[in-house]
Amino acid sequence: MGQEHFENTEENLDQLEQQVIRDMGSVLRTRGPHAIHCLTVVGTIEGHVAAGQGQKTTRYEHVIPQLVAIQEDPEVEGLLVILNTVGGDVEAGLALAELISGITKPSATLVLGGGHSIGIPLAVSARRSFIVPTATMTLHPVRHSGLVLGVPQTLRYFEQMQQRITGFVAGHSQISARRFNQLMMRTGELVMDVGTVLTGERAVKEGLIDQLGTLSDALQYLYSQIEQDSTQTPETAN
Repeated sequence: MGQEHFENTEENLDQLEQQVIRDMGSVLRTRGPHAIHCLTVVGTIEGHVAAGQGQKTTRYEHVIPQLVAIQEDPEVEGLLVILNTVGGDVEAGLALAELISGITKPSATLVLGGGHSIGIPLAVSARRSFIVPTATMTLHPVRHSGLVLGVPQTLRYFEQMQQRITGFVAGHSQISARRFNQLMMRTGELVMDVGTVLTGERAVKEGLIDQLGTLSDALQYLYSQIEQDSTQTPETAN
């Protein structure tokens, strides 16, 4: 009876994990040397307004409670965020980036494919950021696809929003705010737009991302940080 109950429990947990992967695009806990929560940010970052039908989205109201749970769950030892995003809602993206930066457990981001637009603050929000050589990151000023009033207040609003993004990126990476703005305002590189496309190697060279690496590199970093943190006493940690 006990063995049957154990098997049923394991089966239920497997079903729950599969459902979370399908619904949230997350892995609750990896089964490696340490328990890592894997969070994926893919497609468009969806905020206050629902994206159009047929678009792959990451809904911030789904991600926020996951981040709170990661911080509070004693069995979760680290966080890995995997990004392949075209960007999306600015405020939603910044909100998620601020939450990730506030996680006290070891954390890492890995950019695969692309980490564009508002995905850039997310890419630099963890303790350490990684990017594969074939990935790209597109830097450009804040844009708006809806109706815009041509008044000074609107321009000031966009300027303040851009300052928030630039300040966060500069504060969580090795790139300066001045250089970040230069890359965003570059002309001649993007068709019918201003900005810069950085390859993985160039993103590291500019100081935007910490290092080139793959999944194994990001996991190895997390394992080493978890083991390092576990050997520290509260006194030495302070």
